Amino acid sequence: PQRQHEGDRKNLQQMINRNIIFKIIGSLLFIEAALLLSCLGMAIGYQEDDVPAFIITIILTLLSGIVLRFLGRNADNYMSRRDAYLVVTLSWVIFSLFGTLPFIISGYIPAFTDAYFETMSGFTTTGATIIDDVDKLTHGLLFWRSMTQWIGGLGIVFFTTAILPSFVGGSVKVFAAEATGPVSTRLHPRLSTGAKWIWMVYLVLTVGCTLSFMACGMGWFDSINYAMGSTATGGFSTHTDSAEFFRSPAIEYIATFFCFLSGVNFTLLYTTATHRSLKLMYKSEEFRFYALAVLGFTIFIMAELMIHNGYAIEKAFRCGIFQVVSFITTTGLFNDDAATWPHVTWVVLATCMFFGACSGSTSGGFKSIRIVVLLKIIRNEFRQILHPNAVLPVHVDGNNISVQHRVTLLSFLSVYLVLCLVASFIIIAAGIDNTNAITIVLSSIGNVGPSLGLEIGPTMSWSMLPSGIKWLCSTLMLVGRLEIFTILVIFTPAFWKDN
Repeated sequence: PQRQHEGDRKNLQQMINRNIIFKIIGSLLFIEAALLLSCLGMAIGYQEDDVPAFIITIILTLLSGIVLRFLGRNADNYMSRRDAYLVVTLSWVIFSLFGTLPFIISGYIPAFTDAYFETMSGFTTTGATIIDDVDKLTHGLLFWRSMTQWIGGLGIVFFTTAILPSFVGGSVKVFAAEATGPVSTRLHPRLSTGAKWIWMVYLVLTVGCTLSFMACGMGWFDSINYAMGSTATGGFSTHTDSAEFFRSPAIEYIATFFCFLSGVNFTLLYTTATHRSLKLMYKSEEFRFYALAVLGFTIFIMAELMIHNGYAIEKAFRCGIFQVVSFITTTGLFNDDAATWPHVTWVVLATCMFFGACSGSTSGGFKSIRIVVLLKIIRNEFRQILHPNAVLPVHVDGNNISVQHRVTLLSFLSVYLVLCLVASFIIIAAGIDNTNAITIVLSSIGNVGPSLGLEIGPTMSWSMLPSGIKWLCSTLMLVGRLEIFTILVIFTPAFWKDN
């Protein structure tokens, strides 16, 4: 019997476990229905015309969840690594699919392509929008847009693992498939406990940001929405003019502060808070690189704005640090029109798009930890030229980076750049100017939001893009959010072979 059990287990590892996938996605749809219910409450409270749209969406989502749970009723709690990659990818695609329904049914975004783009942009915390006039949306739909990015900030499946760990089997493998960054530090042996603590940090940041905005005179509805956008580093706003709408330096500084904190590794934030020592944060090589990059880029842009645009010192500093933090944390809020800035600042902001903030945060991009490791690898290569027989390890925060991790990093960088090259070529071929095409790709795959250029500037929507390019951008958003390999491995022949 034991050999029989081991044989069955081995066969289970060799094929896709459909029952567990149906069970998990069905459970996740129940979570999505609960989130939509909060938006329905907002719609009813404001007595606007989107109430029927949310009711219909909730019913359809619940029914679909019930059907999938029924199909997966015989599932055990075992999940292979292959199942984990597939379930994470499908979860994000299906979550976004049902998330489009309120926009379509209400008629505010009637085209499915546009609605899916908007929803995927929210869940991946990209923040790019196809809506030209955000102020025309109802409060319920505005709240749903903010909710999508807030849930997507730390991950859809990770959110479920934190609140209902029994819903997700094999949660360690799922976490590995959805986590951001090459190194995942654990706060607790039990992943669900660690997830709760990380979500506690997330909640504290969100509540603190909300209260800070309210203290500066922002209304409660705007405060909650902008707080969710800032801590999720998403960038969706309740006004077309984003943070510039309020004309308040205090609000801009608060948004900058909380976006910066949300770009820090949440595990590092937790340990720093529990030990009450900022030295722990300073000891992190990734954090030091992130902070120095923000400082250096800000000083450069500040000087450019003062010299070429005639900004006063305070305004130059405020606009510079706001945009640098917004871009490097991939938030995408704006307090000034960067299209009017010197073009050399676009290069700096595009570099911020590529870098991203810290691993284990809500930000996108390449991640600072990878840049740190890459710089050390390059330094070692120069040393190796002078000392061919030397064994040169790579250490980050006292931990050795194995050769396998270095190979993975270089593979990740190669695929990242190839995707950017191919996607840029496709967009340029579709008639978009070079600057816009390149920054649209960097913005999509890095989950940043704004573009840089004259046709589609950093303060404009992406509505003018052709439908095919919108689908390409939606795909790049998902690929970037799930760190490329999680998605691409599904399209390899080896993934679908039995052994």
